[in-house]
Amino acid sequence: MLPSDPLSRVLYVDLTKRRFEIQQRPELFEAGMGGAGVGIRLLAEECPAGADPMAPENPIILAVGPLVGHFPVASKTVAMFKSPHTGNLGESHAGGRSAVSIRMAGYGAIVIRGASASPVYLVIEDGNVIFRDASALWGVRSSATVGRVIREREPGSGERTIMRIGRAGERGISYAGVITETYRHFGRLGLGAVFGSKKLKALMVAGRRALPVADRRAYREAYDAIYQSATQSTLMKKYHDLGTAMNVLPLNEIGGLPTRNLQSGRFEGAETISGEHLAEHYLGRRVACAHCPVACIHLAAVRTPHPSEPYFWKTSMIGYDHELIYSLGSMLGIADPTAMLQLFDEVEVQGLDAMTTGVVLAWATEAQAQGLVGTAETDDLTLAWGDAASYIAAVSRIVTQPTAFYRALGRGADHAASLYGGEEYALTMGGNEMPGYHTGPACHLGYLTGARHSHLDSAGYAIDQKALARGDTLTPDGVVDALLAEERWRQVLASLVVCFFARGVYTSEVALRALATVGFERTADGLLRMGAETLHLKDAFKRREGYDLTALRIPGRILETESPLGAVDEAFLRQALARYAEEV
Repeated sequence: MLPSDPLSRVLYVDLTKRRFEIQQRPELFEAGMGGAGVGIRLLAEECPAGADPMAPENPIILAVGPLVGHFPVASKTVAMFKSPHTGNLGESHAGGRSAVSIRMAGYGAIVIRGASASPVYLVIEDGNVIFRDASALWGVRSSATVGRVIREREPGSGERTIMRIGRAGERGISYAGVITETYRHFGRLGLGAVFGSKKLKALMVAGRRALPVADRRAYREAYDAIYQSATQSTLMKKYHDLGTAMNVLPLNEIGGLPTRNLQSGRFEGAETISGEHLAEHYLGRRVACAHCPVACIHLAAVRTPHPSEPYFWKTSMIGYDHELIYSLGSMLGIADPTAMLQLFDEVEVQGLDAMTTGVVLAWATEAQAQGLVGTAETDDLTLAWGDAASYIAAVSRIVTQPTAFYRALGRGADHAASLYGGEEYALTMGGNEMPGYHTGPACHLGYLTGARHSHLDSAGYAIDQKALARGDTLTPDGVVDALLAEERWRQVLASLVVCFFARGVYTSEVALRALATVGFERTADGLLRMGAETLHLKDAFKRREGYDLTALRIPGRILETESPLGAVDEAFLRQALARYAEEV
């Protein structure tokens, strides 16, 4: 690390005392580099064992990496916290301007402790932290309005990030997210609820610090090579053209697109909600995270008529990707793209994680159809596959919580099923609702074993699809080896912090070359050791908090519904879980 690099500076903010301090922590960044590697170390330091996730003792850790601000597609901030949704490790990544703004403000990490007695938002810039009264913003329906107010009040236009919560975070919904720059999110595992528990409505960070490099010529050459790879490769072009929505039709074709609470792997309405259809009929803009030339964020332009004035239309720009299309489209049987996009918008306005919301609503729909709950529990609402209007109404009720049933839904499908029944079709893995792939045993093992219980941990869906294409037979040991190798390397990328879409660009050789130009001399073996150690530290934190990999509930539905590789076998999964627990 270069002596003048601000990466090793950690900002500690105490919301209870309304104080802050800056510490130099070079040992953290030498050991973990940044991002996930530093974040898990800080979380272990700051979060007491057994802490209530909604108590002041649960910290918020935001960490960036050594390539942020220097290289293309190094654009993510890693958030670490104890999850109110699972009661275990909470980790979420977001792009936008968050990472670059934190780096340019002169910090490698921010630690937020305690809780404010009244609503507050933080302004972090020029080595200072300002505690602003947010009482007038608390309860505002739209996070976009909150963002606009802060933009008008505070300096730093074009350089700042504004992270804020919606009403879901204020009210402690366990899967509330944090919105940053309108179209990016810390979505999964409930960071928004932790913000809300601290009465922290928003966080603005701005800075314009210069970042040093070790060798200007070597840096320029490394930058140009990465830029060319990111903009010219077919691997990255697909993210620009269609984004992850390109996955809908291929998954549907092989029977891997979860539909109607995974009662099927194929959706008859897939064509109308596909990335191709949305691009042709709805695409209004593409936008990019800071320092990213790819522009993978796809926004649909949706026109809605004024209720009383003729020829007057409101146009909304609504973000979409595969995970939203799956969770709030096929998973709920919605084939009408306009109605689906309007549901996306309501989830965004309320400040909820879209994936969890969709899986929760799918479970609730099936539970109502099975007679486990009636209209008394749903506040006179009948949930029905394909009925977007009923789901939009239900999303609002999850936040306002007019009945005990909605209070249960506000804690996720696992919790709701524990009270009302239907555990066999509550599609959660380690307490986190499943992502949008039902491709075979490897994807579900990835959800079960991954540090975040996410498809982004170890990409098990890719293992399944390669086996399908080659006609290979998967074994428990082979799947575990592949999952561990992938997740360990992804810990390296998440410590740099590089967007996983660019994992094909940032090979070990490229990462080492880039790191050398900014003062981090590493070896290929050293990177792998750091990745394995980071994953081990995450597992140690989870075990400290009572997590037992071998005791995980496997939802019966994933065993019942045929995958592209045939029926998923529980004995296969249990054998692999036991082996993974030994290795991690």
